[in-house]
Amino acid sequence: MRSRILLIAGLFAVVQCILFPAFGSAAVGVELGELPDFGPNVFVFDPSMPGIQKQIDSLFRTQERGEFGPNRYAFLFRPGKYNCDVNVGFYTQVMGLGNSPDDVAITGAVRSKATWRRGNATVNFWRCAENLSVTPTLDRGANVWAVSQGTALRRVHVKGNLNLSDHGWSSGGFIADCKIDGIVDSGSQQQWLSRNAQWLGWRGGGWNMVFVGSNNAPVGAWPAKPYTSVETTPIAREKPYLTVDESGRYFVRVPGLRIGGTRGITWANGIAAGEAIPIDRFFIAHPGKDNAASINAALAAGKNLLFTPGVYHLEDSIRVSRPGTVVLGLGYPTLAPERGAAAMVLADVNGIEVGGFLLEAGAVNSPVLLQVGERGDSVSHAADPTFLYDIFCRAGGAKTGMTDSFVRIYSNNVVGDNWWLWRADHGEGADWDSNKVANGLTVDGNDVTMYGLFVEHCQGYQTIWNGNGGRDYFYQSEMPYDPPSQGAWSHGGKRGYASYKVGDAVKTHEAWGLGVYCVFTSAPVVADMGIETPMGPGIRMHHMIALRLAGEPGSGIEHVINDQGTAVISTQAARVSENK
Repeated sequence: MRSRILLIAGLFAVVQCILFPAFGSAAVGVELGELPDFGPNVFVFDPSMPGIQKQIDSLFRTQERGEFGPNRYAFLFRPGKYNCDVNVGFYTQVMGLGNSPDDVAITGAVRSKATWRRGNATVNFWRCAENLSVTPTLDRGANVWAVSQGTALRRVHVKGNLNLSDHGWSSGGFIADCKIDGIVDSGSQQQWLSRNAQWLGWRGGGWNMVFVGSNNAPVGAWPAKPYTSVETTPIAREKPYLTVDESGRYFVRVPGLRIGGTRGITWANGIAAGEAIPIDRFFIAHPGKDNAASINAALAAGKNLLFTPGVYHLEDSIRVSRPGTVVLGLGYPTLAPERGAAAMVLADVNGIEVGGFLLEAGAVNSPVLLQVGERGDSVSHAADPTFLYDIFCRAGGAKTGMTDSFVRIYSNNVVGDNWWLWRADHGEGADWDSNKVANGLTVDGNDVTMYGLFVEHCQGYQTIWNGNGGRDYFYQSEMPYDPPSQGAWSHGGKRGYASYKVGDAVKTHEAWGLGVYCVFTSAPVVADMGIETPMGPGIRMHHMIALRLAGEPGSGIEHVINDQGTAVISTQAARVSENK
Protein backbone atom coordinates (compact mmCIF):
# COMPACT_ATOMS: atom_id res chain seq x y z
CA MET A 1 0.00 0.00 0.00
CA ARG A 2 1.20 3.50 -0.84
CA SER A 3 -0.30 6.75 0.38
CA ARG A 4 -0.34 10.10 -1.44
CA ILE A 5 -0.76 12.96 0.99
CA LEU A 6 -0.82 16.49 -0.37
CA LEU A 7 0.96 19.20 1.55
CA ILE A 8 -1.84 21.72 2.13
CA ALA A 9 -0.98 23.60 5.28
CA GLY A 10 -4.44 25.01 5.89
CA LEU A 11 -6.09 21.58 5.73
CA PHE A 12 -3.37 19.57 7.48
CA ALA A 13 -5.07 19.46 10.87
CA VAL A 14 -8.29 18.15 9.32
CA VAL A 15 -6.44 15.58 7.21
CA GLN A 16 -4.47 14.45 10.25
CA CYS A 17 -7.60 13.97 12.33
CA ILE A 18 -9.24 11.91 9.57
CA LEU A 19 -6.28 9.76 8.59
CA PHE A 20 -4.44 9.47 11.89
CA PRO A 21 -7.01 9.59 14.70
CA ALA A 22 -4.73 7.89 17.25
CA PHE A 23 -1.09 8.85 17.62
CA GLY A 24 1.09 5.90 16.69
CA SER A 25 -1.65 4.16 14.70
CA ALA A 26 -0.19 5.12 11.29
CA ALA A 27 3.00 6.51 9.79
CA VAL A 28 2.71 10.28 9.73
CA GLY A 29 4.03 11.58 6.41
CA VAL A 30 3.57 14.85 4.58
CA GLU A 31 5.04 14.38 1.11
CA LEU A 32 5.06 16.15 -2.22
CA GLY A 33 5.29 12.74 -3.88
CA GLU A 34 4.45 9.25 -2.78
CA LEU A 35 5.09 8.13 0.76
CA PRO A 36 6.34 4.54 0.84
CA ASP A 37 4.45 2.25 3.18
CA PHE A 38 6.87 2.37 6.09
CA GLY A 39 4.22 1.03 8.46
CA PRO A 40 2.61 2.47 11.58
CA ASN A 41 5.78 3.04 13.63
CA VAL A 42 7.68 5.28 11.23
CA PHE A 43 6.96 9.00 11.68
CA VAL A 44 7.97 11.30 8.83
CA PHE A 45 8.19 14.92 9.93
CA ASP A 46 8.15 18.06 7.81
CA PRO A 47 9.07 21.55 9.11
CA SER A 48 5.54 22.82 8.33
CA MET A 49 3.83 20.21 10.52
CA PRO A 50 2.24 21.29 13.80
CA GLY A 51 2.49 19.18 16.93
CA ILE A 52 5.86 17.54 16.28
CA GLN A 53 7.06 18.06 19.85
CA LYS A 54 3.87 16.63 21.29
CA GLN A 55 4.24 13.49 19.20
CA ILE A 56 7.91 13.04 20.12
CA ASP A 57 7.14 13.48 23.81
CA SER A 58 4.27 11.01 23.70
CA LEU A 59 6.44 8.32 22.14
CA PHE A 60 9.32 8.98 24.49
CA ARG A 61 7.04 8.38 27.47
CA THR A 62 6.46 4.83 26.20
CA GLN A 63 10.13 4.20 25.37
CA GLU A 64 12.08 5.89 28.14
CA ARG A 65 11.78 2.83 30.40
CA GLY A 66 10.92 0.22 27.75
CA GLU A 67 14.15 -1.75 28.02
CA PHE A 68 12.62 -5.08 27.06
CA GLY A 69 9.38 -3.86 25.53
CA PRO A 70 8.03 -4.85 22.08
CA ASN A 71 7.72 -1.37 20.57
CA ARG A 72 10.08 -0.13 17.84
CA TYR A 73 10.04 3.34 16.26
CA ALA A 74 11.78 5.55 13.71
CA PHE A 75 11.58 9.35 13.39
CA LEU A 76 12.46 10.58 9.90
CA PHE A 77 13.00 14.33 9.43
CA ARG A 78 12.61 15.82 5.98
CA PRO A 79 15.19 18.51 5.08
CA GLY A 80 14.55 21.82 6.79
CA LYS A 81 14.78 23.61 10.12
CA TYR A 82 13.16 22.40 13.35
CA ASN A 83 12.91 23.69 16.90
CA CYS A 84 12.38 20.68 19.13
CA ASP A 85 13.74 18.51 21.90
CA VAL A 86 14.15 14.99 20.53
CA ASN A 87 14.49 12.67 23.50
CA VAL A 88 15.59 9.26 22.22
CA GLY A 89 14.39 6.22 24.15
CA PHE A 90 14.77 2.49 23.73
CA TYR A 91 14.48 0.99 20.22
CA THR A 92 14.25 4.42 18.60
CA GLN A 93 16.09 5.62 15.51
CA VAL A 94 16.21 9.32 14.65
CA MET A 95 17.32 10.08 11.10
CA GLY A 96 17.53 13.07 8.80
CA LEU A 97 16.45 12.52 5.19
CA GLY A 98 18.89 14.91 3.55
CA ASN A 99 21.94 14.08 1.48
CA SER A 100 24.12 15.84 4.06
CA PRO A 101 23.67 16.06 7.84
CA ASP A 102 23.29 19.84 7.59
CA ASP A 103 20.18 19.45 5.40
CA VAL A 104 18.21 18.72 8.60
CA ALA A 105 18.88 21.40 11.22
CA ILE A 106 17.39 20.82 14.68
CA THR A 107 17.69 23.56 17.28
CA GLY A 108 17.14 22.26 20.80
CA ALA A 109 18.47 18.73 21.31
CA VAL A 110 18.70 15.22 19.97
CA ARG A 111 19.61 13.58 23.22
CA SER A 112 19.68 10.49 25.35
CA LYS A 113 19.25 11.26 29.04
CA ALA A 114 19.33 8.91 32.02
CA THR A 115 16.80 10.74 34.16
CA TRP A 116 14.77 7.56 34.61
CA ARG A 117 17.74 6.01 36.46
CA ARG A 118 18.92 9.15 38.24
CA GLY A 119 21.75 9.69 35.80
CA ASN A 120 22.89 6.07 35.52
CA ALA A 121 23.12 5.38 31.77
CA THR A 122 24.64 1.89 31.96
CA VAL A 123 21.47 0.35 30.51
CA ASN A 124 20.67 3.07 27.97
CA PHE A 125 20.85 0.61 25.08
CA TRP A 126 19.38 0.28 21.55
CA ARG A 127 19.01 3.82 20.20
CA CYS A 128 20.68 5.87 17.50
CA ALA A 129 20.74 9.21 15.68
CA GLU A 130 21.92 9.57 12.10
CA ASN A 131 22.40 12.09 9.31
CA LEU A 132 21.28 15.34 10.95
CA SER A 133 22.63 18.45 12.64
CA VAL A 134 21.73 19.73 16.07
CA THR A 135 22.35 23.10 17.68
CA PRO A 136 22.09 22.35 21.41
CA THR A 137 20.25 24.93 23.51
CA LEU A 138 19.35 22.72 26.49
CA ASP A 139 21.56 21.12 29.17
CA ARG A 140 23.70 24.25 29.43
CA GLY A 141 24.27 24.37 25.72
CA ALA A 142 25.62 20.84 25.32
CA ASN A 143 23.98 17.94 23.57
CA VAL A 144 23.77 15.00 25.99
CA TRP A 145 24.25 11.51 24.54
CA ALA A 146 24.47 9.38 27.69
CA VAL A 147 24.41 5.84 26.37
CA SER A 148 26.04 2.45 26.68
CA GLN A 149 26.20 -0.51 24.28
CA GLY A 150 23.97 -1.04 21.26
CA THR A 151 23.89 2.64 20.27
CA ALA A 152 25.30 4.89 17.56
CA LEU A 153 25.83 8.44 16.43
CA ARG A 154 26.44 8.40 12.65
CA ARG A 155 26.82 11.37 10.30
CA VAL A 156 25.75 13.82 13.01
CA HIS A 157 26.89 17.44 13.16
CA VAL A 158 26.74 18.85 16.69
CA LYS A 159 27.00 22.62 16.48
CA GLY A 160 28.24 22.96 20.02
CA ASN A 161 29.50 20.65 22.76
CA LEU A 162 28.69 16.98 23.26
CA ASN A 163 28.43 15.30 26.67
CA LEU A 164 28.58 11.50 26.79
CA SER A 165 27.24 11.10 30.33
CA ASP A 166 24.38 12.46 32.39
CA HIS A 167 25.94 13.02 35.83
CA GLY A 168 26.13 9.26 36.50
CA TRP A 169 27.66 6.05 35.19
CA SER A 170 27.82 5.26 31.49
CA SER A 171 29.41 2.35 29.70
CA GLY A 172 30.03 2.25 26.02
CA GLY A 173 29.26 3.98 22.79
CA PHE A 174 30.16 4.54 19.17
CA ILE A 175 30.63 7.57 16.91
CA ALA A 176 31.33 7.46 13.18
CA ASP A 177 31.48 10.15 10.48
CA CYS A 178 30.48 12.84 13.02
CA LYS A 179 31.59 16.44 13.45
CA ILE A 180 31.39 18.17 16.84
CA ASP A 181 32.13 21.87 16.64
CA GLY A 182 32.90 22.11 20.35
CA ILE A 183 34.29 19.88 23.08
CA VAL A 184 33.40 16.23 23.62
CA ASP A 185 33.23 15.57 27.37
CA SER A 186 33.29 11.82 27.95
CA GLY A 187 32.38 12.23 31.62
CA SER A 188 31.97 8.84 33.27
CA GLN A 189 32.21 6.85 30.04
CA GLN A 190 34.22 3.72 30.73
CA GLN A 191 35.02 2.99 27.09
CA TRP A 192 34.27 4.45 23.67
CA LEU A 193 35.09 3.96 19.97
CA SER A 194 35.29 6.95 17.64
CA ARG A 195 35.93 6.33 13.95
CA ASN A 196 36.41 8.96 11.23
CA ALA A 197 35.20 11.78 13.43
CA GLN A 198 36.38 15.25 14.40
CA TRP A 199 35.89 17.77 17.20
CA LEU A 200 37.46 20.87 18.66
CA GLY A 201 38.74 18.87 21.62
CA TRP A 202 38.15 15.77 23.73
CA ARG A 203 37.98 15.78 27.52
CA GLY A 204 38.33 12.83 29.89
CA GLY A 205 37.95 9.09 29.56
CA GLY A 206 37.58 6.04 31.74
CA TRP A 207 39.46 2.86 30.92
CA ASN A 208 39.60 2.31 27.18
CA MET A 209 38.99 5.11 24.67
CA VAL A 210 39.90 4.28 21.06
CA PHE A 211 40.12 6.73 18.16
CA VAL A 212 40.53 5.53 14.58
CA GLY A 213 41.02 7.99 11.72
CA SER A 214 39.72 10.84 13.90
CA ASN A 215 40.93 14.43 13.89
CA ASN A 216 42.06 16.04 17.16
CA ALA A 217 42.17 12.78 19.09
CA PRO A 218 43.32 13.39 22.67
CA VAL A 219 47.00 13.09 23.43
CA GLY A 220 48.29 10.86 26.19
CA ALA A 221 50.53 7.87 26.70
CA TRP A 222 49.04 4.52 27.61
CA PRO A 223 48.70 3.36 30.36
CA ALA A 224 48.85 6.70 32.17
CA LYS A 225 46.08 7.90 29.85
CA PRO A 226 43.35 5.57 28.56
CA TYR A 227 43.76 6.68 24.94
CA THR A 228 44.55 4.57 21.88
CA SER A 229 44.82 6.59 18.69
CA VAL A 230 45.20 5.01 15.25
CA GLU A 231 46.05 7.63 12.64
CA THR A 232 43.97 6.35 9.72
CA THR A 233 41.16 3.92 9.00
CA PRO A 234 42.45 1.24 6.61
CA ILE A 235 39.11 0.36 5.01
CA ALA A 236 35.70 1.96 5.42
CA ARG A 237 32.31 2.33 3.83
CA GLU A 238 29.77 4.38 5.74
CA LYS A 239 26.38 2.91 6.51
CA PRO A 240 23.67 3.43 3.83
CA TYR A 241 20.91 5.88 4.72
CA LEU A 242 17.49 7.04 3.53
CA THR A 243 17.09 10.31 1.64
CA VAL A 244 14.21 12.15 -0.02
CA ASP A 245 14.47 14.61 -2.91
CA GLU A 246 12.48 17.80 -3.51
CA SER A 247 9.70 15.96 -5.32
CA GLY A 248 9.24 13.49 -2.47
CA ARG A 249 11.01 10.53 -4.06
CA TYR A 250 12.83 8.26 -1.61
CA PHE A 251 16.26 6.74 -2.14
CA VAL A 252 18.79 4.77 -0.16
CA ARG A 253 22.16 6.41 -0.54
CA VAL A 254 25.04 3.93 -0.43
CA PRO A 255 28.38 5.67 0.27
CA GLY A 256 31.44 4.56 -1.66
CA LEU A 257 34.17 2.21 -0.52
CA ARG A 258 37.34 3.85 0.81
CA ILE A 259 40.53 1.81 0.92
CA GLY A 260 44.05 2.86 1.77
CA GLY A 261 43.78 4.94 4.92
CA THR A 262 41.20 7.66 5.58
CA ARG A 263 40.83 10.33 8.21
CA GLY A 264 37.95 12.55 9.26
CA ILE A 265 34.39 12.82 7.97
CA THR A 266 33.12 11.96 4.48
CA TRP A 267 30.81 14.94 3.99
CA ALA A 268 33.12 17.90 4.65
CA ASN A 269 33.08 18.90 0.98
CA GLY A 270 29.55 17.88 0.05
CA ILE A 271 27.99 14.54 -0.75
CA ALA A 272 30.51 11.71 -0.68
CA ALA A 273 30.85 9.39 -3.66
CA GLY A 274 28.32 6.62 -3.83
CA GLU A 275 25.06 5.42 -5.33
CA ALA A 276 21.46 6.49 -4.74
CA ILE A 277 19.14 3.48 -5.08
CA PRO A 278 15.43 4.29 -5.67
CA ILE A 279 13.15 2.97 -2.95
CA ASP A 280 11.16 0.95 -5.49
CA ARG A 281 14.17 -1.36 -5.78
CA PHE A 282 13.62 -2.32 -2.14
CA PHE A 283 11.16 -4.79 -0.71
CA ILE A 284 9.69 -3.07 2.35
CA ALA A 285 9.00 -5.70 5.01
CA HIS A 286 6.40 -5.38 7.78
CA PRO A 287 6.18 -7.36 11.03
CA GLY A 288 3.17 -9.64 11.30
CA LYS A 289 2.69 -9.51 7.53
CA ASP A 290 6.02 -10.74 6.17
CA ASN A 291 7.92 -13.86 7.15
CA ALA A 292 11.10 -15.54 5.93
CA ALA A 293 9.28 -17.02 2.92
CA SER A 294 7.96 -13.71 1.58
CA ILE A 295 11.22 -11.92 2.31
CA ASN A 296 13.31 -14.61 0.62
CA ALA A 297 11.02 -14.53 -2.40
CA ALA A 298 11.65 -10.81 -2.74
CA LEU A 299 15.41 -11.36 -2.44
CA ALA A 300 15.25 -14.07 -5.11
CA ALA A 301 13.49 -11.58 -7.38
CA GLY A 302 16.46 -9.21 -7.08
CA LYS A 303 15.12 -6.79 -4.49
CA ASN A 304 17.07 -5.08 -1.72
CA LEU A 305 15.45 -5.13 1.73
CA LEU A 306 14.14 -2.47 4.09
CA PHE A 307 12.66 -3.70 7.38
CA THR A 308 10.14 -1.45 9.10
CA PRO A 309 10.08 -1.32 12.93
CA GLY A 310 8.78 -4.29 14.88
CA VAL A 311 9.53 -7.88 15.89
CA TYR A 312 9.75 -10.45 13.09
CA HIS A 313 9.05 -14.00 14.23
CA LEU A 314 10.89 -16.09 11.64
CA GLU A 315 10.08 -19.66 10.67
CA ASP A 316 13.30 -19.94 8.66
CA SER A 317 16.49 -18.03 7.87
CA ILE A 318 16.55 -14.92 5.74
CA ARG A 319 19.06 -15.72 2.98
CA VAL A 320 20.93 -13.00 1.13
CA SER A 321 22.83 -14.32 -1.89
CA ARG A 322 22.96 -11.59 -4.56
CA PRO A 323 26.20 -9.55 -4.69
CA GLY A 324 25.72 -5.94 -3.68
CA THR A 325 22.41 -6.45 -1.86
CA VAL A 326 21.56 -3.75 0.68
CA VAL A 327 19.60 -4.82 3.77
CA LEU A 328 18.61 -2.06 6.21
CA GLY A 329 16.54 -1.89 9.36
CA LEU A 330 14.44 1.09 10.43
CA GLY A 331 13.82 1.57 14.13
CA TYR A 332 15.69 -1.48 15.44
CA PRO A 333 13.65 -4.25 13.81
CA THR A 334 14.15 -7.47 15.74
CA LEU A 335 14.67 -10.73 13.89
CA ALA A 336 13.64 -13.63 16.12
CA PRO A 337 14.06 -17.19 14.81
CA GLU A 338 11.44 -19.46 16.36
CA ARG A 339 12.48 -22.94 15.15
CA GLY A 340 16.22 -23.07 15.74
CA ALA A 341 17.41 -21.67 12.41
CA ALA A 342 19.76 -18.74 11.95
CA ALA A 343 18.05 -15.37 11.71
CA MET A 344 20.11 -14.38 8.65
CA VAL A 345 22.60 -16.13 6.37
CA LEU A 346 24.75 -14.16 3.92
CA ALA A 347 26.35 -15.86 0.94
CA ASP A 348 30.05 -15.68 0.17
CA VAL A 349 29.70 -12.94 -2.45
CA ASN A 350 30.94 -9.39 -2.98
CA GLY A 351 29.57 -6.23 -1.49
CA ILE A 352 26.60 -7.15 0.70
CA GLU A 353 25.69 -4.36 3.15
CA VAL A 354 23.56 -5.10 6.20
CA GLY A 355 22.80 -2.66 9.01
CA GLY A 356 20.55 -1.73 11.89
CA PHE A 357 19.23 -4.95 13.44
CA LEU A 358 18.65 -6.65 16.75
CA LEU A 359 18.89 -10.44 16.37
CA GLU A 360 17.23 -12.27 19.25
CA ALA A 361 17.75 -15.93 20.16
CA GLY A 362 14.66 -18.05 20.70
CA ALA A 363 13.74 -20.82 23.13
CA VAL A 364 14.76 -23.41 20.50
CA ASN A 365 18.55 -23.32 20.27
CA SER A 366 20.00 -21.82 17.06
CA PRO A 367 23.51 -22.89 16.05
CA VAL A 368 24.09 -19.26 15.05
CA LEU A 369 22.02 -16.08 14.67
CA LEU A 370 24.02 -14.44 11.87
CA GLN A 371 26.21 -16.45 9.49
CA VAL A 372 28.44 -15.01 6.79
CA GLY A 373 29.58 -17.53 4.19
CA GLU A 374 29.98 -21.27 4.57
CA ARG A 375 32.67 -23.46 6.05
CA GLY A 376 35.61 -23.74 3.66
CA ASP A 377 34.99 -20.49 1.74
CA SER A 378 38.28 -19.14 0.39
CA VAL A 379 37.46 -16.43 -2.19
CA SER A 380 39.03 -13.01 -1.65
CA HIS A 381 36.61 -10.08 -1.44
CA ALA A 382 39.31 -7.47 -0.81
CA ALA A 383 38.07 -5.23 -3.66
CA ASP A 384 34.44 -5.25 -2.50
CA PRO A 385 33.95 -6.56 1.04
CA THR A 386 30.73 -7.28 2.89
CA PHE A 387 29.99 -4.60 5.53
CA LEU A 388 27.87 -5.20 8.64
CA TYR A 389 26.77 -2.11 10.59
CA ASP A 390 25.05 -1.78 13.97
CA ILE A 391 24.58 -5.51 14.53
CA PHE A 392 23.19 -6.24 17.97
CA CYS A 393 22.46 -9.76 19.23
CA ARG A 394 20.68 -10.81 22.40
CA ALA A 395 19.84 -13.97 24.31
CA GLY A 396 17.63 -13.49 27.34
CA GLY A 397 16.36 -10.25 28.80
CA ALA A 398 13.08 -10.02 26.91
CA LYS A 399 12.59 -13.80 26.76
CA THR A 400 14.52 -17.02 27.19
CA GLY A 401 16.88 -17.60 24.27
CA MET A 402 19.78 -19.88 23.33
CA THR A 403 22.39 -20.05 20.58
CA ASP A 404 25.77 -21.70 20.14
CA SER A 405 27.31 -18.52 18.70
CA PHE A 406 25.73 -15.17 18.00
CA VAL A 407 27.75 -14.54 14.81
CA ARG A 408 29.98 -16.79 12.72
CA ILE A 409 32.07 -15.47 9.83
CA TYR A 410 33.44 -17.92 7.26
CA SER A 411 33.94 -15.41 4.43
CA ASN A 412 37.11 -13.42 3.90
CA ASN A 413 37.42 -9.61 4.05
CA VAL A 414 34.25 -8.98 6.05
CA VAL A 415 34.10 -5.60 7.86
CA GLY A 416 32.08 -5.14 11.05
CA ASP A 417 31.16 -1.67 12.30
CA ASN A 418 29.67 -1.35 15.80
CA TRP A 419 28.49 -4.70 17.17
CA TRP A 420 27.12 -5.63 20.57
CA LEU A 421 26.65 -9.35 21.19
CA TRP A 422 24.98 -9.76 24.57
CA ARG A 423 24.00 -12.71 26.68
CA ALA A 424 21.69 -10.91 29.08
CA ASP A 425 22.75 -10.53 32.69
CA HIS A 426 19.30 -9.31 33.81
CA GLY A 427 15.70 -9.59 32.69
CA GLU A 428 13.63 -12.62 31.74
CA GLY A 429 15.54 -15.85 31.17
CA ALA A 430 18.86 -14.44 32.39
CA ASP A 431 20.15 -17.53 34.14
CA TRP A 432 23.14 -19.85 33.71
CA ASP A 433 20.94 -22.78 32.69
CA SER A 434 18.43 -20.77 30.65
CA ASN A 435 20.01 -18.30 28.23
CA LYS A 436 22.83 -20.56 27.12
CA VAL A 437 25.34 -19.02 24.72
CA ALA A 438 28.75 -20.61 24.24
CA ASN A 439 30.43 -17.90 22.14
CA GLY A 440 29.69 -14.41 20.91
CA LEU A 441 31.73 -14.10 17.72
CA THR A 442 33.59 -16.82 15.84
CA VAL A 443 35.79 -15.67 12.94
CA ASP A 444 37.06 -18.35 10.55
CA GLY A 445 37.59 -16.11 7.52
CA ASN A 446 40.82 -14.30 6.72
CA ASP A 447 41.40 -10.54 6.66
CA VAL A 448 38.31 -9.71 8.71
CA THR A 449 38.21 -6.21 10.25
CA MET A 450 36.15 -5.02 13.22
CA TYR A 451 35.54 -1.45 14.39
CA GLY A 452 33.86 -1.37 17.78
CA LEU A 453 33.34 -4.92 19.05
CA PHE A 454 31.36 -5.37 22.28
CA VAL A 455 30.82 -8.98 23.42
CA GLU A 456 29.49 -9.87 26.85
CA HIS A 457 28.63 -12.67 29.28
CA CYS A 458 28.88 -15.71 27.01
CA GLN A 459 29.67 -18.96 28.80
CA GLY A 460 32.80 -19.95 26.86
CA TYR A 461 35.14 -17.73 24.87
CA GLN A 462 33.41 -14.45 24.11
CA THR A 463 35.37 -14.12 20.87
CA ILE A 464 37.26 -16.81 18.93
CA TRP A 465 39.38 -15.55 16.03
CA ASN A 466 40.67 -18.40 13.86
CA GLY A 467 41.34 -16.54 10.61
CA ASN A 468 44.62 -14.91 9.66
CA GLY A 469 45.04 -11.20 8.99
CA GLY A 470 42.35 -10.17 11.47
CA ARG A 471 42.21 -6.61 12.78
CA ASP A 472 40.14 -5.41 15.70
CA TYR A 473 39.92 -1.74 16.61
CA PHE A 474 38.43 -1.58 20.12
CA TYR A 475 37.13 -4.45 22.20
CA GLN A 476 34.94 -4.34 25.30
CA SER A 477 33.83 -7.45 27.13
CA GLU A 478 32.45 -8.55 30.45
CA MET A 479 32.88 -12.18 31.35
CA PRO A 480 29.72 -13.99 32.51
CA TYR A 481 28.48 -12.87 35.91
CA ASP A 482 26.95 -16.18 36.85
CA PRO A 483 29.25 -19.25 36.67
CA PRO A 484 27.90 -21.37 39.54
CA SER A 485 31.31 -22.85 40.40
CA GLN A 486 34.87 -23.07 39.16
CA GLY A 487 34.24 -26.63 38.04
CA ALA A 488 31.33 -25.48 35.87
CA TRP A 489 33.51 -22.85 34.26
CA SER A 490 36.80 -24.56 33.39
CA HIS A 491 38.20 -26.39 30.39
CA GLY A 492 41.36 -28.24 29.40
CA GLY A 493 43.02 -27.71 32.74
CA LYS A 494 42.44 -23.94 32.59
CA ARG A 495 40.28 -21.95 34.96
CA GLY A 496 37.54 -20.20 33.08
CA TYR A 497 37.81 -18.96 29.50
CA ALA A 498 39.71 -16.02 28.12
CA SER A 499 37.36 -13.42 26.68
CA TYR A 500 39.36 -12.85 23.47
CA LYS A 501 40.90 -16.00 22.00
CA VAL A 502 43.16 -15.92 18.95
CA GLY A 503 43.35 -19.44 17.53
CA ASP A 504 46.51 -21.46 18.14
CA ALA A 505 47.22 -21.81 14.39
CA VAL A 506 46.87 -18.09 13.62
CA LYS A 507 50.06 -16.43 12.38
CA THR A 508 48.93 -12.81 11.90
CA HIS A 509 46.50 -10.80 14.00
CA GLU A 510 46.46 -7.25 15.35
CA ALA A 511 44.18 -5.50 17.82
CA TRP A 512 44.07 -2.09 19.50
CA GLY A 513 42.40 -1.08 22.76
CA LEU A 514 41.02 -4.18 24.47
CA GLY A 515 39.17 -4.12 27.78
CA VAL A 516 38.11 -7.30 29.61
CA TYR A 517 36.11 -6.96 32.82
CA CYS A 518 34.71 -9.36 35.39
CA VAL A 519 31.94 -9.33 37.99
CA PHE A 520 31.55 -12.87 39.31
CA THR A 521 28.45 -12.77 41.48
CA SER A 522 27.57 -16.46 42.02
CA ALA A 523 30.87 -18.07 43.08
CA PRO A 524 34.53 -17.21 43.73
CA VAL A 525 35.72 -18.17 40.23
CA VAL A 526 38.91 -17.12 38.46
CA ALA A 527 39.80 -16.81 34.78
CA ASP A 528 43.43 -17.60 34.13
CA MET A 529 43.66 -14.86 31.50
CA GLY A 530 41.56 -12.17 29.87
CA ILE A 531 43.15 -12.52 26.42
CA GLU A 532 44.74 -15.66 24.98
CA THR A 533 46.92 -15.66 21.86
CA PRO A 534 49.67 -17.74 20.29
CA MET A 535 53.19 -16.35 20.38
CA GLY A 536 54.89 -15.02 17.26
CA PRO A 537 55.96 -11.81 15.51
CA GLY A 538 52.69 -11.59 13.57
CA ILE A 539 50.53 -11.40 16.72
CA ARG A 540 50.46 -7.76 17.79
CA MET A 541 48.17 -6.64 20.60
CA HIS A 542 48.19 -3.00 21.72
CA HIS A 543 46.83 -1.44 24.92
CA MET A 544 45.00 -4.02 27.00
CA ILE A 545 43.28 -3.72 30.36
CA ALA A 546 41.67 -6.21 32.73
CA LEU A 547 39.40 -5.00 35.50
CA ARG A 548 37.63 -6.61 38.41
CA LEU A 549 34.62 -4.40 38.95
CA ALA A 550 33.07 -6.32 41.85
CA GLY A 551 32.09 -9.87 42.75
CA GLU A 552 32.61 -12.69 45.19
CA PRO A 553 35.75 -12.51 47.36
CA GLY A 554 38.60 -14.40 45.73
CA SER A 555 37.19 -14.01 42.21
CA GLY A 556 38.88 -12.26 39.32
CA ILE A 557 41.35 -12.57 36.42
CA GLU A 558 44.87 -13.93 36.93
CA HIS A 559 46.59 -12.32 33.91
CA VAL A 560 45.68 -9.69 31.33
CA ILE A 561 47.08 -11.59 28.30
CA ASN A 562 48.59 -15.07 28.37
CA ASP A 563 50.97 -14.98 31.38
CA GLN A 564 51.44 -11.18 31.29
CA GLY A 565 49.87 -8.64 33.60
CA THR A 566 49.26 -8.80 37.32
CA ALA A 567 46.18 -10.39 38.80
CA VAL A 568 42.95 -8.46 39.34
CA ILE A 569 41.71 -10.59 42.18
CA SER A 570 42.42 -8.33 45.11
CA THR A 571 43.03 -5.21 42.99
CA GLN A 572 40.83 -3.46 40.50
CA ALA A 573 42.84 -2.95 37.31
CA ALA A 574 45.90 -4.24 35.48
CA ARG A 575 47.24 -2.98 32.16
CA VAL A 576 49.58 -4.31 29.51
CA SER A 577 50.81 -1.98 26.77
CA GLU A 578 52.01 -4.55 24.22
CA ASN A 579 52.09 -8.34 24.10
CA LYS A 580 55.52 -9.94 24.41
